[in-house]
Amino acid sequence: MTELVLIIVAAALVNNFVLVQFLGLCPFLGASRRLEGAAGLALATGLVLTLASAMSYLVDRLLLEPLALEYLELVAFILVIGAAVQFTEIALRFASPLLYRLLGLYIPLIASNCAVLGVALLNSRQSDSLIEAVVFGAGAALGFGLVLVLLSGLRERIEEMDVPAPFRGVPITLVTAGLMSLAFFGFNGFARL
Repeated sequence: MTELVLIIVAAALVNNFVLVQFLGLCPFLGASRRLEGAAGLALATGLVLTLASAMSYLVDRLLLEPLALEYLELVAFILVIGAAVQFTEIALRFASPLLYRLLGLYIPLIASNCAVLGVALLNSRQSDSLIEAVVFGAGAALGFGLVLVLLSGLRERIEEMDVPAPFRGVPITLVTAGLMSLAFFGFNGFARL
């Protein structure tokens, strides 16, 4: 049980895919304008990350390794991620039509999110069991959602402040994201405990 908690903390904070490994920056910067949209995208991406982690682990261990087809790993994982995105899109359409309309174009774009592919590839190398793979995917999703919601909250507050003209818009967003990244680098000490 302790190992699973460490996997979650490592994936969400210590090795955060957005702020430490710099994967998934496009949705991080593009979908963080409003808190509602960011929270919805975080939930959808979280579901895709967790599903893709489990499915890619199973494909790798049950199909690619036994048949010595490891060289097809990238292609297989892209197909797995596409299937996970389709499942998430269908689930959102039926479970929450409002969220489905709110996210709109961002749902198919999750398939091109390099953080999802990065999690799948790292999972195939690091996880020893299906449970670890799912927990790793959930931890990565938790970290992605956390930084996405934090940045969107900060961006909403920054809009209300008097920011000098040269820093308005993208520059202040990049400065804020950089400061968040520095803060997350502070979690590296947890890996040594």
